Amino acid sequence: MAASRRPTLADVAQEVGVSAKTVSRVLNEDGPVSAQTREQVLAAVARLGFQPNLMARNIRVGGPDTTIGLVIPDLANPFFGAVARSIEDTVRERGLTLLMGSSADDPHRERVLTDKFLSRRVSILMVVPSVGADHSHLKAQRAAGLPVIFLDRPGVDLTADSIVSSNRDGARDGVAHLIAHGHRRIGFVGDLPAQLYTRRERLAGYRSALQEAGLPYDSSLVTNAHDQQGAATATSQLLDQVDPPTALFAGNNIMALGIVAELARTQRKHVAVVAFDDLVLAEALEPALTVVAQDPEEIGRAAATTALNRLDGDRSRARTVTVSTRLIIRGSGEQRAPRP
Repeated sequence: MAASRRPTLADVAQEVGVSAKTVSRVLNEDGPVSAQTREQVLAAVARLGFQPNLMARNIRVGGPDTTIGLVIPDLANPFFGAVARSIEDTVRERGLTLLMGSSADDPHRERVLTDKFLSRRVSILMVVPSVGADHSHLKAQRAAGLPVIFLDRPGVDLTADSIVSSNRDGARDGVAHLIAHGHRRIGFVGDLPAQLYTRRERLAGYRSALQEAGLPYDSSLVTNAHDQQGAATATSQLLDQVDPPTALFAGNNIMALGIVAELARTQRKHVAVVAFDDLVLAEALEPALTVVAQDPEEIGRAAATTALNRLDGDRSRARTVTVSTRLIIRGSGEQRAPRP
């Protein structure tokens, strides 16, 4: 056998002096094989470094692969990293392997990734939906019993399980916290695109807190950004208004980084800040960052548990699981508004 070629089933059979069918029986534990032959085959497999093509086998016998396909917007985002880690920890005991791909929040890339996962015959498909995506193409697989789980945002044109955070309630709690400390003009820095489910829900929570406090909604205090630098620019524009906000609510952790950087650059330490999403170094900032923290571990655990229940025969109606957020008080959101 050439050293540069990957060993095949036929190579193992030749090494032992048995048929390829016998080797297949040993590896798949399917059919009668003597104990001595089994030992010889396994020894040859180890010696040659043979790796069975599970994907090809599963396609041949019509069964699913032992993998979970997970599509997320950004592999570098620590929130989705924590969700993926929790999913992996939950399914490991079932012998399932997690495969991930990044859609970059592009519906076309999301479709390409889901199609690739489906061609592998994954056991479970999990997707963080992109803005503008249509998931009707998954109806046939969903009807055939494939567990499809939407994470962080609900899917579009497909009835399937969804695991989301309590975005609206969490944002309302964060803004209400700022109002309780005397702030009446509160800026909102949300992410883009504006149609994003989480952005819309968090803005709705912002508006709800204002309404409950009897404060008017001022569209000039609401701005958006795509990245940290954009959030810093948006912060500068808000604070340069004739009647600037005395507090800011960040729509996610990336927006929070831009806000904090701009406040530090301009030495505006008197502006109160509450962020949706926690940061790794939030406690190291000065002042430490008050946040509405999501629970990515619970989101991942709920997604994996729901999917495994579906694999085990749960045929109940699709449902949405909402994971609670919590307000973590650290200092930045407790700065009181200056007196008029």
